[in-house]
Amino acid sequence: MELLSTICRMPLVSVRTSSALKTWHYTAPGVRAIIYGAMTTQKSMIGEFAWDERYRVSGVDEVMTPALVVYPEFIASNIERTVALLRGDADRWRVHIKTAKLGYTLRMMVQRGIRNFKCATTLELLTACECGAADVLVAYPVVGANARRVREISEQFPQVRVSALVENEEQVRQWRGTRLGVFVDINSGMNRTGIEQEHAAEVAALARAIGEAGLKFRGIHYYDGQLRQPDEHVRAVAAHDGYRQLLEVVSAVERGGAHVTEVITSGTPTLPSSLSFEGFRNASFIHRVSPGTVVYCDASSLSQLPKEYGYQPAVLVLTRVVSHPRPGIVTCDGGHKSVSADSGVPTCVVMGHPELTPLTPSEEHLPLQAADGATGPAVGELLYLMPKHVCTTVNNFNDALLLRRGKIESVEKVTARGRETPLLRTSDAAVSAAD
Repeated sequence: MELLSTICRMPLVSVRTSSALKTWHYTAPGVRAIIYGAMTTQKSMIGEFAWDERYRVSGVDEVMTPALVVYPEFIASNIERTVALLRGDADRWRVHIKTAKLGYTLRMMVQRGIRNFKCATTLELLTACECGAADVLVAYPVVGANARRVREISEQFPQVRVSALVENEEQVRQWRGTRLGVFVDINSGMNRTGIEQEHAAEVAALARAIGEAGLKFRGIHYYDGQLRQPDEHVRAVAAHDGYRQLLEVVSAVERGGAHVTEVITSGTPTLPSSLSFEGFRNASFIHRVSPGTVVYCDASSLSQLPKEYGYQPAVLVLTRVVSHPRPGIVTCDGGHKSVSADSGVPTCVVMGHPELTPLTPSEEHLPLQAADGATGPAVGELLYLMPKHVCTTVNNFNDALLLRRGKIESVEKVTARGRETPLLRTSDAAVSAAD
């Protein structure tokens, strides 16, 4: 309760400055940043995320590296802080499980009252259903055999409310005769899926078509993942501009005769923006946010979110120094097949080593520049890497070490890693994620 009281007294928008480079491009109406600002500099990231002895792994002689290390106490803390930001209402969090991946983590969330999820793959859907989810949205425009598989999983778990996204009537038709709910996907300016939010009449017509097809219209999905500006205030201005247009879309749908039950917004970077938007308060619909990265956190999310939120990294990659190829350079086994490089270089922060700057990785090698003529750690020394993008990093591993109070407690499967087998097995009544 003390945490909840503290957070509720905080300003809803905290303005922070950043030394990062910023490049913006705006489109009318209003502010719509679509070119991202660069990430906080490596130096400031290291200063912000100092070493903590609670991350140290003991008894590492039998541990092969690189290894994914998961810290359940920090996961629990991050879950608690997210619920506190939502004023104690766990029902308002529709967690995207592309980050969590582990059945162990999903069960932790369910035990703490998180029952609403969203996912992108059929394997993630299956894992969520097996781990006790009550409501799962497949937040991806599945078609063809993928859609058939979603139908199969929905039928396999009748106790779970499963929903799908649509952006046209053809997609609506593929769900006819099922019990699935349907959300209309809105293009917030990310330009990868959905109906452009300026086309409110088209959204209203599609919502009516869902009802006419005998399906349950659940609401609107709006992911503003393109808003990643380092300055939180700039990010909030752009997000709020989009949210105001979103409310106009909701009004158009309601005038067209369909009721909007739920509106989903906000990944991790725009979580503060959604919390500070007045239009979501006392609305006629349930407003749910869908940050997933906050469950584990990474260098990017921790540089974007206010420090006062109290998030902490809950997943690190344990590596060893394997070479000193030249003076001032050390290399560890943290290449891009372990620590994802999809968010650019540097790919990570070396915890406890502010003198080391990660350079461009290859598949299995991560060279590190040692500052000011430092020799760097010796060959064989352990390094703890905090990824810049934890979601895709977790997806690189089959297994994770579960660490509690410095000791390895168990080895947990990264249950929803990758995808299911690509060939539908129509003769099987049920297919388990363990297969």
